[in-house]
Amino acid sequence: MNDKQERQRTGPGAHPAGPDDHRIETVERLVAAWLAETGHHDRAAAHEARTGWERGALSERAAQDLATWVTARITDTGFTEDEGPYVAGPVRITPSDKDVVHEWLRARGHRV
Repeated sequence: MNDKQERQRTGPGAHPAGPDDHRIETVERLVAAWLAETGHHDRAAAHEARTGWERGALSERAAQDLATWVTARITDTGFTEDEGPYVAGPVRITPSDKDVVHEWLRARGHRV
């Protein structure tokens, strides 16, 4: 099943949410934020990535950019204010979210 089919499977009328649905929702949420941010900085790269995402297959370059982006944008470290700084960002990204995205990329044959 490709990514587009997975997204369609999670739409209205889909079966109740399970662990895989949570992973797909996490990937969709973070890819949307990544594409929006990339579009502000590099329109050509964002267009290439969005086209790949919509086709259900990211290019290797886009996959590596996503993997790097999600790692760099972790905003919820779980540290208290005394233990480390708060990282501001447009979306909440946990270390677990990063792992989900990296796992998702590896499952599609990308090196992360």
